[in-house]
Amino acid sequence: MPQNQIKEMKQKTEKTIEHLKGTLLGIRTGRAHPALVEEIKVDYFGTMTPIKQMGTVTVPEPRQLVITPWDKSALKAIEKAIQSSSLGVTPKTDGESVRVVLPELTKERRQELSKLVNKYAEEARVAIRNVRRDVLEAFKKMEKAGEISEDEHKKLQKEVQDHVDGAIKKVDALAQEKEKEILND
Repeated sequence: MPQNQIKEMKQKTEKTIEHLKGTLLGIRTGRAHPALVEEIKVDYFGTMTPIKQMGTVTVPEPRQLVITPWDKSALKAIEKAIQSSSLGVTPKTDGESVRVVLPELTKERRQELSKLVNKYAEEARVAIRNVRRDVLEAFKKMEKAGEISEDEHKKLQKEVQDHVDGAIKKVDALAQEKEKEILND
């Protein structure tokens, strides 16, 4: 029974780390990356649809994205969604596709993005700690119910803490890497 709790905890922490990776991909550095626009939601016939489900996103140049929708009638909606997003860019439509040119980042914008990276990393750390708290509470209940011994409880606590420490180190490494990418680009 305790092993199920630990397995579930490991899955939840991995999901948290994967979510953080995806979120960090969406933060703009100086280079174009399809993840910058893929998750932007477009009002497509009354349904909020991510851009990645509406067409292809390519990177023809280091600072340019080209979105080619499968349905050309969606061009204006895609352009409008990108304009109103937090990217802070103005897309251009050429009748076939939407072009997004990414300007150089200013020092102030780089610092803002760095703070955003730290905010997302802290949210991930908090989520991981919450998972740890839930698992440790479950172990306490098991000990009180006589399902596990006090020694086993202490051993499980150490295993949980070791896993959480490793997960938080991964979060810190991801955040540092992204911050370095933003500030040095």
